Amino acid sequence: MHVIALSLNYRKASVEEREKVAFKDEEVIPALHRLREQKSVLEAVLLSTCNRTEVYVVSDQVHTGKYYSQMFLADWFGLDLASVKRITDIKVGDEAVEHLYRVASGLESMVLGETQILGQIREAFFTAQNEHTTGTIFNKLFKEAITVAKRGHSETDISKNAISISYAAVELAKKIFSRVGDSRVLVIGAGEMAEQSLLNLTSNGIKNVTVVNRSEEKAEHLADRFNGKSASIDSLDQELAGADIVISSTAARNYVITEELVSEAMAGRKGKPLIMMDIALPRDIDPTVGGMDNVYMYNVDDLQGLVDANLSTRQEEAAKIEGMIAESMDKFTEWVNMLGVVPVIQALRSKALSIHEETFQSVERKMPDMTDRERTVISKHMKSIINQMLKDPIIYTKEISGDRKASAKLEEIEQLFGIEEEVDAIRQQEKENQHQKRLARKQELALD
Repeated sequence: MHVIALSLNYRKASVEEREKVAFKDEEVIPALHRLREQKSVLEAVLLSTCNRTEVYVVSDQVHTGKYYSQMFLADWFGLDLASVKRITDIKVGDEAVEHLYRVASGLESMVLGETQILGQIREAFFTAQNEHTTGTIFNKLFKEAITVAKRGHSETDISKNAISISYAAVELAKKIFSRVGDSRVLVIGAGEMAEQSLLNLTSNGIKNVTVVNRSEEKAEHLADRFNGKSASIDSLDQELAGADIVISSTAARNYVITEELVSEAMAGRKGKPLIMMDIALPRDIDPTVGGMDNVYMYNVDDLQGLVDANLSTRQEEAAKIEGMIAESMDKFTEWVNMLGVVPVIQALRSKALSIHEETFQSVERKMPDMTDRERTVISKHMKSIINQMLKDPIIYTKEISGDRKASAKLEEIEQLFGIEEEVDAIRQQEKENQHQKRLARKQELALD
């Protein structure tokens, strides 16, 4: 069995591309079942957030599992397969397992070490588990990944220091307002910085956000993604009057917020403080605004020092979590190898492929005049029959690992399919591989 992870995230796909491959809340469950029905897919979990779509499957074949997982995305969203391949990263085996650990721990997030993704991973797993699209492997793996992520955040300081301008702005707001979640936030702009600001705001429990942009369509589109509201740039004075925190990040060449505009807004606030954070270059807010009573003004330079100091700290803390991940992965790999079902499944696949090869050679001898296309079609259909026949036995074999009579049942399967010798050979080879890995690990430790 093989763990496969397909990841469509901000590193490789643009916002527009990520939007095309994002599951709506009501789509997740039917999509899970569709994915689980794909050829060679034995277990499945789906994660879809504003910044990433993740497809995790357990497959009995690497190539087939990768292909049909990608085809699932292409079919579901009406895209061609080439487009899906271009914007997704695909990892198999240990790399896929490590990827899940890193995603859950926030090490693959736009903001290194952010905590919101852990809750999203947990929810995605529980949904899949409730829908019975997970089994022995994922029930163990996702619980371990969630446990390591929780340890990472509780035993290190990775999430305690702001490491982006937008994140620093939000962290500063949290220090100023004792109950920042109740604050009314105005975000001016609809670009990447505005998107990151909204991500950080919502991950800190802030729900009352308004997006203002010269393009009302872009403002509405961005606000909808974060369950906020949008407003016209013409109503900026009214929005300023009602906001507690303003974060501005447009691409304007001149000041978007002038001293006069803020003065008018403050007149109706009865001394209520206004936090203004200008994270745009060139600046969006007239710097003279900072001299007004009850206005607290911060620009990029004010926040950058905080970012620079904290980035190295977070990277040091991330290294600690990577150590936790490596340790947990070793234990998970050992657990998988101890299941006993893997050699049986591999032997089933091997025997099936041998039968296919022998039968197809017999067909070729009896029908020597077949065209290349006929050979391909017949071979493909023969493989399809074998795969369909094996799917249920493989699922049953996989689930045996949690049974108290697992050993006896596995022996019965070996005898039923006549694969005793193949299983013994695979187990012996696995022992030799593990021995070689342990020797290599010892040599690495000695060199360190």
